[in-house]
Amino acid sequence: MPKSAQCPCCLSVKTSCGLEIEEVRLRLNVDVTAAPDSPPAPPPIESFTDMCLHPSIMKDIAFHEYTRPTSIQAQAMPVALSGRDLLGCAETGSGKTAAFSIPMIQHCLAQPPIRRGDGPLALVLAPTRELAQQIEKEVKAFSRSLESFRTAIVVGGTNMSEQRSELRAGVHIVVATPGRFIDHLQQGNTSLSRISFVVLDEADRMLDMGFEPQIREVMRNLPKKHQTLLFSATMPVEIEALAQEYLSNPVQVKVGKVSSPTANVSQILEKVTESEKIDRLLALLVEESCQSERSGHPLPLTIVFVERKTRCDEVAEALVAQGLHAVALHGGRSQSEREAALRDFRNGSTNILVATDVASRGLDVTGVAHVVNLDLPKTMEDYVHRIGRTGRAGSTGQATSFYTDRDMFLVAHIRKAIADAESGNSVSYATGKVARRKEREAAAAQREARVSLSKLSVNGPTSINIEDKYKYMLTPTSVKREGAADDAWDD
Repeated sequence: MPKSAQCPCCLSVKTSCGLEIEEVRLRLNVDVTAAPDSPPAPPPIESFTDMCLHPSIMKDIAFHEYTRPTSIQAQAMPVALSGRDLLGCAETGSGKTAAFSIPMIQHCLAQPPIRRGDGPLALVLAPTRELAQQIEKEVKAFSRSLESFRTAIVVGGTNMSEQRSELRAGVHIVVATPGRFIDHLQQGNTSLSRISFVVLDEADRMLDMGFEPQIREVMRNLPKKHQTLLFSATMPVEIEALAQEYLSNPVQVKVGKVSSPTANVSQILEKVTESEKIDRLLALLVEESCQSERSGHPLPLTIVFVERKTRCDEVAEALVAQGLHAVALHGGRSQSEREAALRDFRNGSTNILVATDVASRGLDVTGVAHVVNLDLPKTMEDYVHRIGRTGRAGSTGQATSFYTDRDMFLVAHIRKAIADAESGNSVSYATGKVARRKEREAAAAQREARVSLSKLSVNGPTSINIEDKYKYMLTPTSVKREGAADDAWDD
């Protein structure tokens, strides 16, 4: 039976009553909910020394200059160390990887030693190779001082036989994408028999990518006694259903306004025609590069998001032709090419990353100052995740989005979100597969309404019948003023 990582001095904090605990949570902007029939959630910590962590882990925390826990770390870590299941929601750049990595390492150290042929003690499932690599890097960062502590990364696009050898030799922690991990299970290269700590990271993204069958196959075959931590940037109904099925009386921890555009990102919207987009992008980034040179600094790290893989390569080539340092990142590249692109971007030898949505979720690169949406995504949820690559961990950033007439439905949502944020109102919207489908349907309906208005403008005052479902989209101005349809939609 797995042992809890908690010890008597764990979770001691400088709070002595419920009121003080709530004051700390208010200051951290943390909302905590425990099931009515379960004990209260452990109080938040205010220092890493408030927990009874292994000396080697504390040494590595100090080595990486982690001085004070972030909000998600302050509350999620004591919950995880107490052995409770956790449902965590936090905006991008919040430090959630360390929030589960540190308790996971502590948990593994409390278990009987692993032997050759044993399966792992802990498993982290993540949606993409890039995110899995980031998590593995973080786990190794906090276990660097532990002798014989082994972590394996199991993702597609890399050598299967090397992964097989590593898994069969015995590892404490496996960080994996769901598909490749199932492959190894089916081949008998590893097992679930000793897993007592499971993390589902970016769970909403895994469901979006169709990994629900693999997740369910893992979860239903785990040992009865195990602890589960589920982290999701959004909380759609699909995630709530997954949590209800596989988490036992979880403590829910929310930090900030989940699924909201970050307030410290300056957002700029610029209307262009489709044919003007690349020229405008080149002009924008060449000008920024010249300004940086004049000030004696390199061009700040910039991510350019595009819609298709082929366009990704074309845009990167166009930027390089202008003398800029750019590289493409998309699912059509080999694993070694993707790793090289990210490595060059992280170390600053390339300061422009042109990417499809493979980079919009979970990718944590320090110092991204500018996100450019050359092509806007289809939904508000994806837009939020894209611009969340900048303005992370308290820094400020900029997001520039080029849009055309076809994007007007999303642009209206973005403008409302910006206005709400500037006026101090909360920004919220539905997330998940069902919500995105409805949003796409509404956008299509709006485009049909625009076509109807365009015909009205061309044919003169001829009466047309607009279906009831479109009428909410039509302002009095757009109907009264012939030829003013575009102005009405841009308001």
